[in-house]
Amino acid sequence: MSSVAQPLAENLVQSVDWLAIAPPTLTALVGLVVLVADLFVGETRKPLLGWVSVVGLAASALLLLPLLGDDRSTFCVDGTHACSYTADNFTLVIQFLVLGGALLVALLSVTALKDAERQLPEGEYWFLLLSSAAGAALLPASRDLATLIVALEVASLPAFALVGIRHGDRKSSEAALKFFLSSVTATAVSLMGISFVYATTGTLYLTQVADRIQHVDGQLHTLAQTGVVLTLVGFAFKTAAVPFHFWVPDTYVGAPLPIAAYLSVVGKAVGFTGLILVTVVAFPSYADVWGPALAALAALTMTVGNVGALRQQATRAYSAVRLLAWSSVGQAGYLLVPIAAAAYSGHAEHSVGSTVAYALMYAAVNLGAFAVAALVGRTRTANRLTDYRGLYARNPLATLLLAFFLLCLAGLPPGIIGLFAKVTVFSAAVDAGLGWLAVIMAVNVVIALFYYLQWTALLFRAPEGEPVEHRLPAPLTAAIALTGVLGIALSGAPQLILRFADTGLF
Repeated sequence: MSSVAQPLAENLVQSVDWLAIAPPTLTALVGLVVLVADLFVGETRKPLLGWVSVVGLAASALLLLPLLGDDRSTFCVDGTHACSYTADNFTLVIQFLVLGGALLVALLSVTALKDAERQLPEGEYWFLLLSSAAGAALLPASRDLATLIVALEVASLPAFALVGIRHGDRKSSEAALKFFLSSVTATAVSLMGISFVYATTGTLYLTQVADRIQHVDGQLHTLAQTGVVLTLVGFAFKTAAVPFHFWVPDTYVGAPLPIAAYLSVVGKAVGFTGLILVTVVAFPSYADVWGPALAALAALTMTVGNVGALRQQATRAYSAVRLLAWSSVGQAGYLLVPIAAAAYSGHAEHSVGSTVAYALMYAAVNLGAFAVAALVGRTRTANRLTDYRGLYARNPLATLLLAFFLLCLAGLPPGIIGLFAKVTVFSAAVDAGLGWLAVIMAVNVVIALFYYLQWTALLFRAPEGEPVEHRLPAPLTAAIALTGVLGIALSGAPQLILRFADTGLF
């Protein structure tokens, strides 16, 4: 018995590539350090926890540099190419988006926590943010369905708590409850789908699922199809795709503004990453099932999101945040288009590259818009669209940057990167033969122009009453400046991210 057990035990022992897993691991470790340090740091020194978190996220992002140009895998099954963790080009690009987005959100949070005057628990806040970021960074590297769902939940569960972290705030609690219940339902449906896929293939590794699901027994074919569709539901929820979008406006309004920004960029990246992995890597042979479903979702999502944004009343409380929330739903529709196109394209990896390129553009400019919204929200807590009237007279630089961000989202010059990214997505639909979807996208882009330009024009109108000076704290200044520099640099050299649309990332 011992001679048989010894080689079996040796096969179960795996070497770990610590460099490959370093970015999400460091983020998680810094979160634990912050949580423990919170027990020993006095109230007056709590802001140090925020700066430790900022430095930790920056260090995690820098750890991506040694991994460039070298595909690395770990936690693999001996004698096969089935691995649970892979750091390839796709992983590194998404991890850069996630960790860079979390870093900018952390800079916004430093100011938000200071303004909250101890109404928000700082140690718990930073621990939850770093934990969620660690899960979001793990997800693009996940190459089996179990790790994928665990990463999705590690990214999601702390986000529920962050939305409702304001003690005694009814609006915040309601938003967190709505977010939690709908997310748990979507995850449960996904888990059922994964169980169906496992029942028909006998494996959870994405590459093995892709091979075996093509040859399932005829009696199990319907079960496999059902599993494919149900598996997509949890990730569609994270992307805020219609009809899984109803939590977005109330959640963004009820959450602290930096967390709304986090959900709009990092949360969305988690959903799209999961969708890409399960469709292109695990279920390419079932493109006839998920392709039409995602194309219909894309059309519905961009239409509902843009119409919802168009209907916002400028004088309504939190109308600026609500407009950004509905706008993010509309943008999710554009992001879904290349994934749907991958089902009809001979080069699926190139099609999803358009989604990655668009997501990078969207992350930079949308975080910038939220940063300026956070600036205005410091003196106008209701954050109405009318509060932005005459902003140019009070803060010219922030106004010009917000106008630039809105024009990027609209796809108008000088927001060249927004225009090019939209053209890339549009061409992905046309190349895949989805002309009807391209037409719907074009109509929605025109609808979106109205509310983006309306907000932009409001910034330069004559202010009503005495102008209120917006003082810029250093962390908020850094966040606005970084997003501004990034957006302008990408508009000057759009090839920096558009090249992802022409290359295979896997």
